[in-house]
Amino acid sequence: MRNIEVRRLGVVGYGDALELQKQLVEQRKAGEIGDQLLLLEHPPVITLGVKTRNDRSHIVATAEQLAAAGVEVFETGRGGDVTYHGPGQLVGYPIIDLKPDRCDVHRYVRDLEQVMIRMAASFGVEATRIDGLTGAWVGDEKLAAIGVRIARWVTSHGFAFNVNTPLERFNLIVPCGITDKGVTSLEKLLGRPVQLGEVEESAITAFMEVFI
Repeated sequence: MRNIEVRRLGVVGYGDALELQKQLVEQRKAGEIGDQLLLLEHPPVITLGVKTRNDRSHIVATAEQLAAAGVEVFETGRGGDVTYHGPGQLVGYPIIDLKPDRCDVHRYVRDLEQVMIRMAASFGVEATRIDGLTGAWVGDEKLAAIGVRIARWVTSHGFAFNVNTPLERFNLIVPCGITDKGVTSLEKLLGRPVQLGEVEESAITAFMEVFI
């Protein structure tokens, strides 16, 4: 049985969240802390995964447009392509040691997808996987994205679940480098306002069901 501490951090700048994750990963490797699940929101930011850290072709907006919109750009150590984070999106960063029984990168990503699928289901939305892609999808639209980093089997980065995110913000980029798929949010799918706190509760329940 795993004991996972949940930390609901509110709005955290992306740079601050990176530093926090680095600290917690080192503490987890050293056995100074137990497993953690960080839940938070970011101010508007575009992040580049390791595949695209030197390639900004999937950022559609100009530097001037990004500055006018108050959107920062960060290169990051997670897997995946380009992603947008911002208000109305629930971000989850699990800092967990996959040893001894979960040392399988593909399984870990599938488990995170299962968390996202269960979260959607708790609101009556049927999300699925798409072969060859990551994340949770409703039809051809991505509801939740995944990008992870694993070092000595300790995880960081994680998932981003669109709750009431202004979807036009994704027009700034080619989300995850995928040109023929769209993006959706829980609020759009339900046709009603959804509070982030409701989805945080759902995330905690689903994460514990999958990982404990």
